[in-house]
Amino acid sequence: MLTTLRAVVTTITVLGAALTTPLTSYAAGDEGGVKCGRWNCEVEVDVPGQGSGGQSGGNGGTRGSGSSHGKGADADTRRDYEKVCTYKLSDPQPPTGSLDWEGHKPGDGAVYERSCSIGPDGHEDLWVTEMVWLANPPAQQTIDPAVLAQRAVDSMTLRGPDIASPRMDGKYTVGVPLWMWVNRSATTYGPNSASASAGGITVTAKATVSKIVWKMGDGSSVTCTGPGTPYTASNGMAKSPTCGHVYDKTSAGSSGGRYPLTATSTWTIDWQGGGETGQLTEIRQTNMTVSIGELQVVR
Repeated sequence: MLTTLRAVVTTITVLGAALTTPLTSYAAGDEGGVKCGRWNCEVEVDVPGQGSGGQSGGNGGTRGSGSSHGKGADADTRRDYEKVCTYKLSDPQPPTGSLDWEGHKPGDGAVYERSCSIGPDGHEDLWVTEMVWLANPPAQQTIDPAVLAQRAVDSMTLRGPDIASPRMDGKYTVGVPLWMWVNRSATTYGPNSASASAGGITVTAKATVSKIVWKMGDGSSVTCTGPGTPYTASNGMAKSPTCGHVYDKTSAGSSGGRYPLTATSTWTIDWQGGGETGQLTEIRQTNMTVSIGELQVVR
């Protein structure tokens, strides 16, 4: 069983065995070959598959590109996901006879460096650059600043609230005011900022938590527009001035004897760049449980 492999190489090894035959001995064709351009070489050869002394993938073989440059076997898949492409005239142009001309002569069109996003919304980790020949100067695709804004937000690693109170190991009492507050950091509360660029456009985004909705597990919810106020002993039995709740029944009847509690942050992101401004919203949640008991009177 033969398996076709294509790789972008400088030193070529196929299934652990180095190819000792000169590259020029492989003629381009359906049965395998080599193609070298300005940036790399593509080699396609038939090698023994599983059961013939070679190693292969779970379906008897694999096929793919060994580099993010050049035209790999996954080119058709990439076209399905292209969102943004930018072009840059290759300077200097490749010499006469270079494979980057794709059979054309210098002066007959030109060779460009094309960079395309192949992930949803132009994700920054999924950009591929390749050399292409074009008869006419390409029309630049419009870069959507909102796409870059989302990419900037994705790089911030925004998270749910870092709950400081109530504590997982804490025990709280029916009728006693519970003060809720969160620890503040760039990833859990903000402010957080990041930028993203493409096609000569840079967009900068700034994110902050605008509210936290606490679902207390007893059927009630509390919306707080700030991080909450830390409790101190001097506050006694007072209610929190910014973010609190009073339970009127114990958690004994809940699963595990604890109320399920969730704190959900709404991140508001303002962005600007490319002559535009806008606002995005991201939602993040933190889950925990809380134990509520009754005050025991000793007689």
